[in-house]
Amino acid sequence: MPASQSEKEFVYYIVDLMQSIGPVYSKSMFGGHGIFLDGLMFALVADGVLFLKADKGIEDEFVAQNLEAFTYEKKGKKMKMSYYQAPDEALEDSEEMNLWANKSYSAALRVASKK
Repeated sequence: MPASQSEKEFVYYIVDLMQSIGPVYSKSMFGGHGIFLDGLMFALVADGVLFLKADKGIEDEFVAQNLEAFTYEKKGKKMKMSYYQAPDEALEDSEEMNLWANKSYSAALRVASKK
């Protein structure tokens, strides 16, 4: 199903807000949008919610703020991915977004370097 106009506008807003960490861009995928920097996906937007990449290094920060992990259903089972909902403050403040986007991009780099 194509993204709604409001979701597209939200994605544009997020990409614009993240420009302080580099030339961030989005791609439509799986009914949502992947958020990329230097060809590496470090965030996603699904159903109008921003999720940021996490690894063992920063997962506790998301959990401590009671932020939800991104999940989806596959063959009747709930699957959890290593992306967590972005804090509300990051959506409203460019400095907070810079901090969280950098953390998530760093997590994506660490994960990619292990592959």
